[in-house]
Amino acid sequence: MARGRLRQELTNLPNLLTYARIATIPLILWFVEHDSPVNCCWAALIYSIASVTDVLDGFLARLSGQVSMIGKFIDPLADKLIVLLLFVYLIPLGRIPPWVVVVVLTRELAVTGLRAIAAGEGLIISASDSAKMKTSFQLIGCVGLLLHYRYTLDLYFTEVDASFHDLGLAFTYMSLVLSVWSGFRYFRAFVQAVIDREEAPKNQAPR
Repeated sequence: MARGRLRQELTNLPNLLTYARIATIPLILWFVEHDSPVNCCWAALIYSIASVTDVLDGFLARLSGQVSMIGKFIDPLADKLIVLLLFVYLIPLGRIPPWVVVVVLTRELAVTGLRAIAAGEGLIISASDSAKMKTSFQLIGCVGLLLHYRYTLDLYFTEVDASFHDLGLAFTYMSLVLSVWSGFRYFRAFVQAVIDREEAPKNQAPR
């Protein structure tokens, strides 16, 4: 019975979409490594499609009642892998400062460790709005950094010479600020949850 349930969780549609998102990572990195304006456009397109599946798999899981333990594990793992590996590949190309990657990696490791401790202690700490906004800014930033080159956009009766690298870097910096802030808020919420749990028996004690 348990084996059948595990097989069902492994093969449900939301998790299949997550596997597909993970499978796009080597392809994106291949296009990044073989740097050219055309390959950068392909990398940005595939990354954008993968990001859409990130929203879609969670929506389908809730809609169909297929939220699973496996999905709760691989979904955030896929998100972190695709962003962190992309950032690492962009460093040698000079598209992102190494210190930005160090800060993002440190924040992700710290929050992941904190979540593991919270889960072990039975504490539930939901994601903050700043964390969700960080993810949106990070998505736009990554697409901009992938496109990288200057492109001339034909907008109706005028042409605009746009640097997608500058745009991507600006959004990446904004996502970095939100990332650090949301990490701090998560840590504060964790400490408050621990304090509330410790004080609960005292408040319930008979007088």
